[in-house]
Order: sequence, then structure tokens, then C-alpha cells
Amino acid sequence: MEIITFWHWLILGIILVVLEVLAPGVIFMWMGIAAITTGIVLAIVPDMGWEYQLILFSILSILSVGGFRVYSRKHPPADENPTLNRRGQQYVGRTFTLTSAIENGIGKIHVDDSQWIVRGQDCDMNKKVKVIGTEGTVLLVEVQES
Repeated sequence: MEIITFWHWLILGIILVVLEVLAPGVIFMWMGIAAITTGIVLAIVPDMGWEYQLILFSILSILSVGGFRVYSRKHPPADENPTLNRRGQQYVGRTFTLTSAIENGIGKIHVDDSQWIVRGQDCDMNKKVKVIGTEGTVLLVEVQES
């Protein structure tokens, strides 16, 4: 009498993959793949005992989760917007007009809907400056020659 058939493993694998969609963490998918693989092996070798099935599932789960972690460390996902939480970095390389003269190294520019403090060499208001870097929330600028 068979207790566990290959269908049980395939159904468990599908349930785990669906669970991955519903719960974050990227672990159930790899266990689901291990369960589906165990089901395929059981379909090829139908007289495998349940103990060996569980051992095979355990080994495949550990290998797949561990393999994914090693792979993801070596190949991290590319960030779509690397400056998302560093707003000032988004302005590096852009040119703006001073709304306040730079005096004693400090001035202001208007960017979109906000004012930014800038640091650079002293110059008059309405001069063009190029953002060359950031220091916290202060933009570092250099005067553009007309």
C-alpha cells in the first residue's frame, strides 16, 4: 500500500509555489521546486519508500534555497532608481540658476518646487551653477562660465 504518490509531491509543490506568490520571502518557491522534483523522481522510481522521499525532498530543499542565496549574493538585483532616497544625488550634473547669491560659500537655488542650499565659490545672483556633488542636504556647485 502506497502512502505517498508522486501526485502528492506535485500538488505540494504547486501549493508551495502559489504560497510564494501570496507570502514574501522567496523560500517557498525553492521548496516547491524541490517537491515537484521529488514527485518527478518518484514517478520514475515508483517503489521508493517514504523515508527516502522525505530525505530527497529535504536535500533538494536545502540545496535549492542555499544555491539561490549564494547566487543572489554574487548577482545582486540591479536597482531601478539608485538615487530614490538620495534626492540631492539626482541633481548632480544638472545646471541651475542661483536664486540667492553665494556669499561666504553659501547660496540658494530653486529646483522644481523646492529651495536648496548650495555651497561653492562666491558669485552673484542669477548666475548659472552646475551641481557637482552633495554633502548631506547641501548641493556642491561650481559656477558655469557664460
